[in-house]
Amino acid sequence: MNNSQQRGLDRPRARGTGRSVARRAELISVGRKLFADRSYDALSMDDIAKQAQVAKGLIYYYFQSKRGYYLAIVEDSVAELVSRAAGGLQLPPAERVHRTIESYLRYAEHHQAAYRTIISGGVGFDTEVQAIRDGVREAIIATIAEGAYGRRKVDPLPRTALLGWLCSVEGATLDWIDRQELSRDAMRELLVRMLGGTLRAIEELDPSYVAPAPARRDE
Repeated sequence: MNNSQQRGLDRPRARGTGRSVARRAELISVGRKLFADRSYDALSMDDIAKQAQVAKGLIYYYFQSKRGYYLAIVEDSVAELVSRAAGGLQLPPAERVHRTIESYLRYAEHHQAAYRTIISGGVGFDTEVQAIRDGVREAIIATIAEGAYGRRKVDPLPRTALLGWLCSVEGATLDWIDRQELSRDAMRELLVRMLGGTLRAIEELDPSYVAPAPARRDE
């Protein structure tokens, strides 16, 4: 994760009195839903203010612009997702990987609008939004790498392989929350087994990255 991405994840979520913090959080909650259902360009500040039932000036007061509002929504969603997925450091590596995927799916399931905002909202036109999403990808890849190899930073080959796995996870998770045809347990086990295949492929191409025991076919 580069410095600009890290600043985005570490940026304070709110400032001021308890009342202003709560009001800002309410506006972000409304924005998550709005931008999950409609594109950035399709929403005007008048639309947003009407849906939030506040004066347009209040949104400008907290976020300065529509772009600032949108970025705050994405950053808030990303910070929550990363926090949930990166926990469980006290667990053994294999259990940590399972917990990471379980937490990722729980977040997507219970915060569907926010998840859609992170994965697909505005990425095609806004480089700063794309950088935020890339930041959360790097954080999750580092968490998986730590669980599999005991270190957060890995060489280009395993990193690229893990990124490919994560991109497939994003697409599969979007489909899962849309269709709701699989249980979360079934989805988690599917993604864990897909990860196992990725880890075995990494080892075949670079034997210095030994797949952990749970990922091996002979275990």
